[in-house]
Amino acid sequence: MRIPPRITRLGGSAALLSVLLASGPVTAQAATPAAAPTAHSATAFRAAAVGSVCYSALPSQAHDTLDLIEQGGPFPFEQDGTVFQNREGLLPGQSTGYYHEYTVITPGSDTRGARRIVTGEQVEEDYYTADHYASFDLVDHDC
Repeated sequence: MRIPPRITRLGGSAALLSVLLASGPVTAQAATPAAAPTAHSATAFRAAAVGSVCYSALPSQAHDTLDLIEQGGPFPFEQDGTVFQNREGLLPGQSTGYYHEYTVITPGSDTRGARRIVTGEQVEEDYYTADHYASFDLVDHDC
């Protein structure tokens, strides 16, 4: 099993601070508005459809899974920590290996069930799905 290359809270902050300090003064530039999704940009439209959910609103089993991810395991299923392919195209497009999936235990289920946490490489880039990848919510760790 491969543990995803997540940036630690302290390490990520320190790395970001060092980049900002080393890069010198920052100047503001006017932003150009993003183009509206078209029939040819279905991936952009689908990625925009990802919702959000408060950490406190997640089921307790999702909290357990997030704690195990933070600790680096051990995980209850062999598939936990494997690369999530994003075949549905619902998450923002990234290179293969960017996302990893973990089982969220479903009480009373004889199988892994449908609930998962999918992590990205960024700190607290955690997505929750209760319907086996039909929809995703980005976990807001601040509420």
